[in-house]
Amino acid sequence: MPQKQKDMIDYIVICINEFAKRYAVNIKEAFNYLYQYKGIAFLEEEYDVEHTFSFEDAVDHLTIICQEHGGTLK
Repeated sequence: MPQKQKDMIDYIVICINEFAKRYAVNIKEAFNYLYQYKGIAFLEEEYDVEHTFSFEDAVDHLTIICQEHGGTLK
């Protein structure tokens, strides 16, 4: 597996964990929500830029993306 792919996986896992912490949900619920409302796809597609932001900013961005796709966590 290429290093960039490993780095992306690590980054996505951390983002899921940080999202779960902020919204006080378990990791599985956070993953399912982010997957359903296109947050995971956003992280994959925008990794090159998104990983340069703080994790706090990344969770903010995920919240916006998911809300744009019908998500309701606030």
